[in-house]
Amino acid sequence: MNSTTFDDAGVYRLDRHRALVQTVDFFTPIVDDPFSYGQIAAANSLSDIFAMGGRPLTALNIVGFPTDLVRPRVIAAVLRGGLVKAAEVGCAIIGGHSIRNPEPIYGLAVTGVIDLRRLTTNANARPGDLLVLTKPLGTGIATTAIKRGVASRMVQKRAIALMSKVNTVGAELAELRLVRAATDVTGYGLMGHLISLCRASRVSAEIDSNAVPMITDEIGDLIEQGCVPGGSRENLTATTVAVDWANTDEREQILLTDAQTSGGLLLCVSEPKLEKVLGILRQRRTPCAAVIGKITARRSRGPLICVKG
Repeated sequence: MNSTTFDDAGVYRLDRHRALVQTVDFFTPIVDDPFSYGQIAAANSLSDIFAMGGRPLTALNIVGFPTDLVRPRVIAAVLRGGLVKAAEVGCAIIGGHSIRNPEPIYGLAVTGVIDLRRLTTNANARPGDLLVLTKPLGTGIATTAIKRGVASRMVQKRAIALMSKVNTVGAELAELRLVRAATDVTGYGLMGHLISLCRASRVSAEIDSNAVPMITDEIGDLIEQGCVPGGSRENLTATTVAVDWANTDEREQILLTDAQTSGGLLLCVSEPKLEKVLGILRQRRTPCAAVIGKITARRSRGPLICVKG
């Protein structure tokens, strides 16, 4: 994470207009199919580049497996999934490093390039900006349900498709100067990443929980069944001081703090540019294009974010 803006990628200036943007991410398997796992891990790693408006150039594989328990063909399927997803966005995987590890891990270290005049950080949100979300929430709940064997086939299929979707549109919107600020929504959940954005931009925000989409209605039922990962519960606890939850129930709170894997982008868009942004998101078939709230002036007292049910 960038220490000055709370972004998940670092930026290194090359000259007056160009910079490298670099990030790294990896995690343990969250689905059973090795090819899908490779695709999801790669899409997740690439997301930080797109969230800042960059284009990925190269990537290095990060691989760790218990070689006495996992067959070479399974590892090969994971790597093939990552290769396919990187190739989809024109990113060349040029090597990597592997180790023996008690638990499987896979991800990418990604290097991209960015025009500094088009750089999108999470430190430039302004009061009046509308908040647009490009993927529905609930992948943490869905993958927990998959591990427990209680998720329907529809939830499994939908969650895997969403997590495998690359956030390429972030670079396009930045290049067209349509987005003021942005962040991708991953492990800290929607609210965790919005808190970071508000702090970096010195603003506050309002969220309409009824406008926030979830993968399917079944996600709500899974929450009630207790299919909530530990990371999501920790996220909810961490928001206590920064978020006013007064008008929401526990199910809404869990959804808004659910730890996402390869989640969507949260975009700050000025009102005059909203329709053009929504049009591009629909043209690019992003999973959703939901206006879920707005940026407000920094509150002098009380929580940073107010959630309305």
